[in-house]
Amino acid sequence: MQKVAVAQDPLAASTDVDPALLRELVAHLRQDRTPLREEWTRRITDERLLSVMTPEEIFSEVTAVYDNYVDALETGSIEALERYARNLSERIIPRGVETHEVLGVVLLLRDVLARSLFQKYQDDRVLMNQVLDAYEPAANRIAVTVGVSFVQERERVIRQQQLAIRELSTPVLKVRDQLLILPIIGALDASRARQLTEQLLNGIRENRAKVVVIDITGVPGIDVDVANHLVQAVRASGLMGARVIITGLSADIAQTLVNLRVDLTMMQSVGDLQGGIEEAERQLSYAVTRSGATSPDSRA
Repeated sequence: MQKVAVAQDPLAASTDVDPALLRELVAHLRQDRTPLREEWTRRITDERLLSVMTPEEIFSEVTAVYDNYVDALETGSIEALERYARNLSERIIPRGVETHEVLGVVLLLRDVLARSLFQKYQDDRVLMNQVLDAYEPAANRIAVTVGVSFVQERERVIRQQQLAIRELSTPVLKVRDQLLILPIIGALDASRARQLTEQLLNGIRENRAKVVVIDITGVPGIDVDVANHLVQAVRASGLMGARVIITGLSADIAQTLVNLRVDLTMMQSVGDLQGGIEEAERQLSYAVTRSGATSPDSRA
């Protein structure tokens, strides 16, 4: 009996099936398209999946997924289904659809189609087993494809949200000409510390800052990697012509810095944010006075 490869996707090895059985399977799924879609939609509603979507939206998406699903079974190519799954994920993730809902929906379709095959071929067990042998491997790969596409899109959205949160939680604020404040709230890890340094240096360049007050009152604790990143931020700021004043050091963080033997020679510390701003103003006033003072030789 001649065999043909059904799937070309990289998720699993190709499975050889009888092309005549495959054509019969696809024909059955297309012939019973309407009742199978309706049954799938009913099962989704009964399981309370995709509850953020209206019945009309669910049926529309069910129709598109069903047609892409059958096309993938027929052609062995999952590219079109992958594109649709990514597009669907982009639209439903912002609405709060969870990963378990998507996986549940796909598994329900697999179950609905398998039950229809059982019913159609229940009088011929041998043929039914052959049809299921043709259907199940491809159906499993398709289910994995949809699930992976959703998870990848969800991870991308999460990364974007984390980046946005980090940017909001480490704002570089301009207090006056040449003076910036960087209040840090929440836990610091190495990744966030690197982002903080980048934001700080960009702020110094854009505002031509001479003094920066970094307030870490809202930081619960730091480790040696984060402490060294903080020192590097101070050094990099100095290279760009800005002095850094650290405020809000707790007793625990101060003790940690000492115990970790972090190089503190480049860090100026002031007790609280108000004191740091006053010190920054003093330094800026001193710098303005010196640059604007008239030298004795010029008065002669």
